[in-house]
Amino acid sequence: MVNIGVLISGGGTNLQALIDGVNSGTIKGKIRVVISNRKDAYGLERARKANIESIFIDPKGYSHEKYCNVLLEELKKRDVELVVLAGFLKILSREFVNEYKNRIINIHPSLIPSFSGQGYYGEKVHQAVLDYGVKYTGATVHFVDEGADTGPIILQEVVKVDNEDTVESLREKVLKVEHKILVEAVRLYCEGRLGLKGRKVIIDRE
Repeated sequence: MVNIGVLISGGGTNLQALIDGVNSGTIKGKIRVVISNRKDAYGLERARKANIESIFIDPKGYSHEKYCNVLLEELKKRDVELVVLAGFLKILSREFVNEYKNRIINIHPSLIPSFSGQGYYGEKVHQAVLDYGVKYTGATVHFVDEGADTGPIILQEVVKVDNEDTVESLREKVLKVEHKILVEAVRLYCEGRLGLKGRKVIIDRE
């Protein structure tokens, strides 16, 4: 049983997908704590409803490095083995990433490397997709390294962009895919089915 810590900044629909995955037995892990950098993040309420410890840690008054160290301390106190970023809108420090090397998973609402990196988050991603006029977008689950959305890719799934799509309709289509592949990636991790060969994530499907 893998101890999981989830970091959030918003509504927490991906968090809810993980909670449901754990409760159904799909994910062989336990969410020990949910931490948000925003007090009003609805994901904290989702955690409380599921009887999961939830913490708001205000980044104000901390340097970036110190804030990440505080996060680290809280995760270590609870013996967290896997960190999942479920809409966490902060870049983690090098020390944090090194401490949890290949044990941090992030979900991004595009097909990385397209529409990813600094400045590409939330609805800005979908707006950029529509502005560029691509025919397909999707979602990516990846391991986190020191860069922004540059870590090894675990899973991706494609979503078709229709002519009449808006930011809202595209977000909803991509969210469905996000929930699916994030749960699958965490399931695979908890079952020890993810390996790394250079940048390539090798999935043991047997």
